Amino acid sequence: MLGNPPVRHWVLVVSLDSRNTSERVDSVLIVPFGSQGADGPTTLRFEPGEVGLPGPSWLKGHFITTLKKSLLGERLPRPFSAARMRQVSVAIQRAFDPDAPLTKNVAV
Repeated sequence: MLGNPPVRHWVLVVSLDSRNTSERVDSVLIVPFGSQGADGPTTLRFEPGEVGLPGPSWLKGHFITTLKKSLLGERLPRPFSAARMRQVSVAIQRAFDPDAPLTKNVAV
């Protein structure tokens, strides 16, 4: 749940599994999806079959944040390819590093 008041929202957990499974850490790193968006240096478009949403969605790397594990809803395992996760990493990096590559076609 994100926002105030909290609203159910699709997110991608991007923190390391060691953090995600640790009983000593009560939060995970997440990047939210939005149903509206545009191509940009910190956004990635995902098609419905790729993330399970009914329409196209945009992952917004500039909104990376922490979320308490207790607020996470149902976990839907949809493992992305290594190449797609590198694109996610680059979109996040562009949010704070102006020298990060601008291409969405990050090498495998």
